[in-house]
Amino acid sequence: MFHFDAVVQEMIINGIWETLYMTLASTFMGYVLGLPLGIALAVTDKTGIRPPVVYRVLDVISNVLRSIPFIILLILVIPLTRFIVGQSYGSSATVVPLVIAAAPFIGRMVESSLKEVDHGVIEAAQSM
Repeated sequence: MFHFDAVVQEMIINGIWETLYMTLASTFMGYVLGLPLGIALAVTDKTGIRPPVVYRVLDVISNVLRSIPFIILLILVIPLTRFIVGQSYGSSATVVPLVIAAAPFIGRMVESSLKEVDHGVIEAAQSM
């Protein structure tokens, strides 16, 4: 049976709270950025209602951000993290690269989900 002293217990509890904070904050902000990105990608697709030039730009940005390994992205966005959070380390500073990494993935999921909607349903909604 494990027996942890008070200091170790406090460190474990603090680590759990910091992990939950980073996860929930980056998930929320990732969806705040990813939902509009996915909608824009679906709307500006070649079968969409807006010009495909916007799609090409968003597509390139999304693909580039998705292909960068997280540790490299973490280092690349240190100046942005310092500007937004005021420091380049810690749980609050980790949220910035997590959001930047998660938003393109969420955007692609939203785009693919919107593309799966039957065109008849879209026409019915437009006619209403």
